[in-house]
Amino acid sequence: MPLNGPRYNEFITSPKVRVIDGDGENLGVMFTREAIEQAADVGLDLVEVSPNADPPVCKFLDIGKYKYEAQKKANAARKNQKTQEIKEIKMRPNIDDHDYDVKMRAINKFIEEGDKVKVTLRFRGRELAHGQLGMQLLQRVQADVVEVAKVEQHPRMEGRQMLMVLAPK
Repeated sequence: MPLNGPRYNEFITSPKVRVIDGDGENLGVMFTREAIEQAADVGLDLVEVSPNADPPVCKFLDIGKYKYEAQKKANAARKNQKTQEIKEIKMRPNIDDHDYDVKMRAINKFIEEGDKVKVTLRFRGRELAHGQLGMQLLQRVQADVVEVAKVEQHPRMEGRQMLMVLAPK
């Protein structure tokens, strides 16, 4: 039977263990058999809490409750971790000032939330001949977010679009 979690009771392999009772009192080093019997007398299991120590440290615990608490702790840690997403903002090279401001507010909001932002500049038709306009626009974006974000990927052309990736500082 594969054992998930800490070893307990008869699964403990070492002949001698350091024992801590249910109240946290150190009972000293004793034979594993004897420790398991003492734990059973108080209605608890002998659980290996520090298997790498010499001798291993075991504690009187309720194994079911111990596993349940460990699972709850792992779930809480998983729930609280923030995954970093890549949000995309699309612009055109001849964007108007007000539209630009709206896009910048969105970029700032995304960066404050801890997400990366991919700024995509789309060129259509003859705009493609004026790549310098797009580069100026992305440099303006870069200058406007210099306090809150760093450029992770500098502006580069990819087909008909110019891309830049910003990450929170």
